[in-house]
Amino acid sequence: MALYLFALLIGLVAGLRAMTAPAAVAWAARLGWLPLPGWPLAWLGGLVPVLILTALAALELVGDQLPQTPSRKVPPQFATRVATGAFSGGALMMPSGHWLRGAAIGALGAVIGTLGGAEVRARLAARFGHDRPAALIEDAIAIGGALAIVALAR
Repeated sequence: MALYLFALLIGLVAGLRAMTAPAAVAWAARLGWLPLPGWPLAWLGGLVPVLILTALAALELVGDQLPQTPSRKVPPQFATRVATGAFSGGALMMPSGHWLRGAAIGALGAVIGTLGGAEVRARLAARFGHDRPAALIEDAIAIGGALAIVALAR
């Protein structure tokens, strides 16, 4: 039952920061926390995927601070978050054999994280009078949450 919760939560992280969730899952596979050898996503723990996903996650953190970055709720951004949430949730549950359920739950978590994250960030930004502090808080929650999820899921 805990794996279902972790799939939902990693999806929620994808809703906050699309590339942080797959980067965290890749690191979990690389460190042996997520036993993917013998499964179709075994490649995820390779050095190249880990480095690429980590770089994409870092670039997303920077890009999120730029004023021309589109809203996470526009279709391409929203779809990307749902896709990375599904991928990450499915990967977390792959060793249990329930990867399809994990993908569906991860996608649901991404929808919740996308919509809820946008609302919370807007309220925080209004309270601070600036978006940057709200964005940095969201970054910290996404990164810390992703690390905690993959560490606890092992």
